[in-house]
Amino acid sequence: MTGPVPSPSGRGPAWLTRNVKTLCGISFLQDTASELLYPILPIFLTTVLGAPPAVVGAIEGLAEGAASVTKVAAGRLADLIARRPLIATGYGLAALGKLLIALATVWPLVLVARVVDRLGKGMRSAPRDALLIDGIPNGRRGKVFGLHRAADTAGAVVGPLLGLALYEAFDHHLRPLFWIALIPAVASVALVSAVRDPRTKTRTSAPAEPPRAPWRALPGRYWRTLTLLAAFNLLNFPDALLLLRAHDLGLTTAGVIGAYAVYNFAYAALSYPAGALSDRLSRPLVFAAGLAFFAIGYLGLGLLHAPWLVFAVLPLYGGFNACTDGVGKAWISTLVPDSQQGTAQGLYQGTIGAAVLIAGLWAGLAWGADGHIPLLVSGTGALALAATLPALARAPMAAR
Repeated sequence: MTGPVPSPSGRGPAWLTRNVKTLCGISFLQDTASELLYPILPIFLTTVLGAPPAVVGAIEGLAEGAASVTKVAAGRLADLIARRPLIATGYGLAALGKLLIALATVWPLVLVARVVDRLGKGMRSAPRDALLIDGIPNGRRGKVFGLHRAADTAGAVVGPLLGLALYEAFDHHLRPLFWIALIPAVASVALVSAVRDPRTKTRTSAPAEPPRAPWRALPGRYWRTLTLLAAFNLLNFPDALLLLRAHDLGLTTAGVIGAYAVYNFAYAALSYPAGALSDRLSRPLVFAAGLAFFAIGYLGLGLLHAPWLVFAVLPLYGGFNACTDGVGKAWISTLVPDSQQGTAQGLYQGTIGAAVLIAGLWAGLAWGADGHIPLLVSGTGALALAATLPALARAPMAAR
């Protein structure tokens, strides 16, 4: 087995490029801002603005749906023009969305704000991910995406803990937290200027694949993998509903924020090891392990009644995203040529977002008094889907 290839400067492995480090820092700042707000947003919507639980699911689902369309378009653009302006625009829209939440006095404005925020995510995600692995060999991409997810999710640990401290400091008033979240959001936009984009201007030559049909050339193994992963995400409704379930079980607002921070700590801690493991083993197998963690989280939240058990279940659920988010992107990246990375990532992430939209809508409508029915349905379905992924692992061209 070969070890990591050192960089020419001697400052670290070759895959740990300037762009990897910078984009990790940008994602850390943006996620600190986003996750400072995310665990309190369902509570803010239902207790302050008077929205019903179905609206919480609908807002998150519609926001992800808006991001889905943008991801597909931005992914195609990322294969044709400079990526850094797309990334900067995306992070700028995310900061604008947080400003609108701070100004909101009725829940429809929160809907607009979340859509703007997610449009920003859609604009930046595929170009950023394509730039992350620019020049990185297939056998190191799990590490790259794993490290990026770890940095991003570290912000999701810092954000809720900062939010919890500020929640106490501001005598349990939620709105000041929305204004403070703007600081790291704006800082992330400023840091985009440090990203190096080898494609500094629009291509003047014709692209390798016809713009009118960019998806046609994507290989069959890509479409098979995309179909399977999209089917799973029809069960994966937004985490806002999981936090609402935790609140319904009896956790205070501070308790929900704390539980969310614990979940994200597990997610951040496991992301790089999971990504590195996927470089050595089969990515579908690592992804299947993530589905098992998903089932534990959903079934656990659906069955438990004691609020303190949320702190035991959510860290296990953190293993789901650690084993699927970066690993899924690395898996997709190895199924297509480098010239189609933006298109492939954008279509993958857009399709997943559309599936989450559907999941958020059906789960919100089926939530009922405490949400245990959709949780049990999704947890059971994830176990069934996990059983199909090892079969993919036996196909070398799909696994690597």
